[in-house]
Amino acid sequence: MADLFSPALRRERVVDWQAPGPVAKAAASMSGLEAMRAIRDGLLPEPPMARLIDFRLRVAEPGRVVMELQPHEALENTVGLLHGATAAALLDTAMGCAISTMLPAGRGSVTSDLKLTYLRPLSVRSGTISAEGKLIKLGRQSSYAEGFLRDGAGNLAVHATATFSMVGNSQ
Repeated sequence: MADLFSPALRRERVVDWQAPGPVAKAAASMSGLEAMRAIRDGLLPEPPMARLIDFRLRVAEPGRVVMELQPHEALENTVGLLHGATAAALLDTAMGCAISTMLPAGRGSVTSDLKLTYLRPLSVRSGTISAEGKLIKLGRQSSYAEGFLRDGAGNLAVHATATFSMVGNSQ
């Protein structure tokens, strides 16, 4: 049996990020759509989770957001597929951000329920993965969103729905 701990098989990945507190403070005076577009355009730093997994915000429209990820082996599980938590993080983020695009400054949302249905496996060979979040219903206390994760060929790999609790001032 090969030495699975051999130095030749060792990988290393360095992740850096901006401290989230000052970024949140800078974004506090922006509407959700303004903040999403500022992240997309590089005017605000990406959140630490985006840096950790290495996904990018590509589309920010009212009620709709698209994130993209070029899959890499650091996200694989022991059977050589992308870990399901990767899809969960992408879709949770895309759906929450889709809700944010419709919120004024000072308002936000936090996930209270997340349901994913995995339809096909993903791997580093899946091509660029896109996670689309769409607002279904915006409410004062709860909001609802739907998400679609597609592989590089456009095949639906994961479908998600989520409920978000609304936070912040409600003016």
